[in-house]
Amino acid sequence: MRDLKRAEARLDQASAAFVDLLNARFDQWGLTAAERDVALFAIKGLSVQEMARLRETSEGTIKAQTAAIYRKANVTGRPQLLSLFIEDLMGADRSNPADIESAA
Repeated sequence: MRDLKRAEARLDQASAAFVDLLNARFDQWGLTAAERDVALFAIKGLSVQEMARLRETSEGTIKAQTAAIYRKANVTGRPQLLSLFIEDLMGADRSNPADIESAA
């Protein structure tokens, strides 16, 4: 039972650290509140249609917001956006190609 509680505590810490990482990146990129929501949905893997339904907006608006997110994050799409967070979690320095290659 103690091991389970320790594992749950570690998972809570990791979750909190990931949320902090997301917010730090979103702040760094200057995302609007709407862009933050869309970025989080994109990271979770939701489709444009699902995001539009949840945000009660058009698919065109979601596409424009994702384009703005990718531009601000200096990536070309969702896979690169996700890789930024994976690299951060793995401790890679994106400005140093050697760190990225060794993390892969």
